[in-house]
Amino acid sequence: MKEGIHPKYKETTVSCACGNVIETGSVAEGMKVEICNACHPFFTGTQKIMDTEGRVERFNKRYGNLNKK
Repeated sequence: MKEGIHPKYKETTVSCACGNVIETGSVAEGMKVEICNACHPFFTGTQKIMDTEGRVERFNKRYGNLNKK
């Protein structure tokens, strides 16, 4: 391998919008993310469903249950 062409790998922190801070290694310094494993619905087990204007009910009313035989 050639010397001096690779970026320096160093310890850095990843900050989430929820306030969680993760220490990891990277060539970039100080990363910011909007969602992490502490606040993502898949990992927390909470699901936020936003049904604006009753779209699901309107669909079910119009087409009914499509899985019926």
